This record gives sequence, structure tokens and C-alpha cells, in this order.
Amino acid sequence: MKKNYQTTGAAAPIDGLAMPEAVTLAMSELTGAVKEGLLALAVGAGLGVLQVLMEEGVTAMAGPKGRHDPGRVAKRHGTEDGSVTLGGRRVPVRRPRVRSADGRREIPVPAYETFASTEILGELALERMMAKLSTRRYRAGLEPVGQAVKATATSTSRSTVSRRFVALTERALAEMLAGDLAGLDLVALMVDGVHFAEHCCIVALGIGIDGTKYPLGVVEGSSENATVVTDLLTNLRERGLDVTRPVLVVIDGAKALAAAVKAVFDHPVIHRCQLHKKR
Repeated sequence: MKKNYQTTGAAAPIDGLAMPEAVTLAMSELTGAVKEGLLALAVGAGLGVLQVLMEEGVTAMAGPKGRHDPGRVAKRHGTEDGSVTLGGRRVPVRRPRVRSADGRREIPVPAYETFASTEILGELALERMMAKLSTRRYRAGLEPVGQAVKATATSTSRSTVSRRFVALTERALAEMLAGDLAGLDLVALMVDGVHFAEHCCIVALGIGIDGTKYPLGVVEGSSENATVVTDLLTNLRERGLDVTRPVLVVIDGAKALAAAVKAVFDHPVIHRCQLHKKR
């Protein structure tokens, strides 16, 4: 005698629950992705889930499709081409559109807005560049997502990755230069000029009691002159760094650095040493 599970198909009830038709259809559409591996399958399924989430978002705002509702505040407005971020690349999708009931303004679909954000693209570019992966090899460092998705993906060219890297490093630098230093308890401060070709960058690095290093500020100048260094240290003071307590300040033999430190800090303990070599 054959058991029930030996004669039941994929859409048969499981513990009394029938497999939804949409799920069965989705599995048949993902057959190709299954052959490419679990990750490609997960990507294909994830894109299908995104479509469901977007549709649910539209329904929440505009009501069920094809059902008249005189009190609705929004209405469906078709679809258009869009793209979402996936594994360090942009992948095309069809995005639903919603407008206010009077048709005067576009209403964003939350699910699409979330996944369409390009913020993570910049973070991934920065992460890979800091790991010494060149822009020309950026694609090689991305997670496999299946040939179908890979073939339509964008935003992986050298120039695009480079622009994202530059933009994110500029923002990170601006945030560092504006950060609040009031809660920082330093035991040592290192100040030095680092030369890159014809440029000289004055860098301030703080060290906490546990040895943690804190990048505090950087400013570009033609040389390690007293005015440039004083401006840098004054900025640290204005951002909340306590300059009234004794602190070990490590500098090289430049007189300009020593003069600037004494002008800003009340009780600096200056130690001179050779901190770097010109690059």
C-alpha cells in the first residue's frame, strides 16, 4: 500500500496547508538559479520577495487593485524602470508608481525606497579599496548572484567605483574634521607633517590610556609652519578637546610645531623624535 506522501505532488497539502500557487510558480521560475548554486537561488527568490513587498506597499496606500474606494488617498499609476542595490551592483527592476488621489504628487513606495538606496554601494567601494582591491578588479570581488542578474547589473565600472570611493572618503573626512572631541580622554598627542609629492598634510593623532588611536584632524599646507599647525590645534580645542590638562605631545624637531603646541595647550610635555620619512 502506497503512502500519501508517495503520490502527492509539489502543491499538495503540508500538515493541512496547501502550497500557495504563487510559491509554486516562483519555484519553477527559479529552476535556472538552482543550477547555479544556493546564493544565486537566494538572490532570485529575494528579487521575487521584493516585488511582493512593493505590491503590498502599494495596496496599503491605494487599496486592493481593481476595487473602487471613494475614500482612498492614493491611486496606482502604473510602473516604470527602476533599480535596486544588490551585492555591490545595481540591478534593474520594475518599480510601481503611486500618486495622490488628486494626481498632484508622487508618493514613494517604502520597500522600493529602502532597497534603491545607493548608500551601501559607497560603503562597499570604500571597504574593498581599503582592502587594496583595485577599481579594475572590483567586479571580481563581488558576491556571485547568478548569470541572469549579473548580465543586467550596472554601477561596477572603474570610473563609477572610483567616484563612489572619492565621495565617501570626502564625507568621512568631513565628518572626522567636525566630530565632537569633548568626551575624549587623551594621554598623548602626535602631530606631524606628512609629505606627498609637493603637498604637505599636517596630521594630529590622539592616543587614549588603553592605546587606542584617534585620528583628530588634518590640514594641508605648503610646509609645517606655525600658522597652519596653530589653526589645526585651535580647531581641536574648539571641537571640545581638553587642552588644560597635561598631555604628552610627540613631534619632530620642527620649531613651528613646538611653537604651535605651546600656544594652544596649557601644560604640554613635548617629546621630539623623527616620526616619518618623506614619501
